[in-house]
Amino acid sequence: MSDVASAYMAAPPIARTVATVVFVSSLCVYTGMLSMYGFVFHYSFLLKFPPAIQRLVTSFLITSKDFGVIFDTYFVYTYLSQLERGNPKFMKKEDLIWYLMFVGATIIGINQVLTGAYMYLHAMLIAICYTATQDQRGQQAHFYVVNVPAQLMPWCMLLTNLLFGGWASFLLGLTGIAAAHLHDFLTRIYPEFGNGPNLLPTPWFISWIMRTPRARNTVYGSSHAPPSGTSGRGGPLPDSWRSTGPGRRLG
Repeated sequence: MSDVASAYMAAPPIARTVATVVFVSSLCVYTGMLSMYGFVFHYSFLLKFPPAIQRLVTSFLITSKDFGVIFDTYFVYTYLSQLERGNPKFMKKEDLIWYLMFVGATIIGINQVLTGAYMYLHAMLIAICYTATQDQRGQQAHFYVVNVPAQLMPWCMLLTNLLFGGWASFLLGLTGIAAAHLHDFLTRIYPEFGNGPNLLPTPWFISWIMRTPRARNTVYGSSHAPPSGTSGRGGPLPDSWRSTGPGRRLG
């Protein structure tokens, strides 16, 4: 059991957390422990008092039924792990969080205006798949029981949405590709080929939140690092005043 816990804690933290919340939420909904209504989003929920802003997040947490709970969770973890571990666009955790926030907001906006969809996990799943596979051209990927070029994976998932979910699911998936491509254009294509700046830099407040408090998870618990510029010994005096041994009395 300790080996399972160690392997779980060793997984990329963002991918691990998102996949866990998606799996648990979906399991609770499909076993009747929670109501699906509590997860759906419509802009009218923001006009109530108090506004139900949590639905901006919960609308991305429910998978398909039956085996979809397993497969959707697996794909969420797989592609988020690829983004978190080795994608050069996300060198810091806050870059990936900002990506999820921007892509999620774009997906919600497009669907509220064009499709009327109220659950968005499949759109987000195709979006992160699209982003993860942009740097994997020339590689092969496994799509269920067949191998396909890695860059075709989001389109294979989109085709699956069409076959099993119909046009509504297909259009929902397209909004995920649109959101991911918009992020790619603003952060990579325009700076590289248009000689312009990154039009979507990570906001400073996300970086500040990620660094406060300074905690690090380990398999043994959590350790807290001292703020930058301190030695960890505490006290009101600067380090330079504490680094030369015992003091001497003047006079």
